[in-house]
Amino acid sequence: MMKLFGLDTRATAATEFALALPMMLALLFGSMEAGHFFWTEHKLVKSVRDGARFASRIDVRDLCNGSTSIVSTALETQIQNLTVTGNIAGTGPAKVPGWLPADVQVTVGCQAFVATGIYTDLNAAGPLVTVSSGTVDYPSILNGLGVLDDTIVIGAESSAAVSGI
Repeated sequence: MMKLFGLDTRATAATEFALALPMMLALLFGSMEAGHFFWTEHKLVKSVRDGARFASRIDVRDLCNGSTSIVSTALETQIQNLTVTGNIAGTGPAKVPGWLPADVQVTVGCQAFVATGIYTDLNAAGPLVTVSSGTVDYPSILNGLGVLDDTIVIGAESSAAVSGI
């Protein structure tokens, strides 16, 4: 038994630990949730960029007829599948749980880019394709504990000039 100034200090460490434990657990789990949020958001942004990059390599004649967008349903489905799953067949899991290819919007703005450079032969401005994730429910790792509600949504959008000429 150790006495300091006549006080018994046997349980001091255990008491301090018991008082600090809730704050340490909150920091630990809060850090894990924050890391998971940023990682999930990064996956969503990267996926949308990949979808826009894929769509930008498609031949202009498959996307636009002058100033009118003519994207076929099959081509739009390929872009949506690649954005969500990483392949045009749409096989495999979504990069973000709960995200569906139907959530992805593909917009082609014909004659929305510059008319110079590689677009000179078109005699018009080049097209710009935009891929948007829509609203995606954030799959919280602490949702089961009731710490975060399930109303948190994330989203991303990316545009690319079509260079498939």
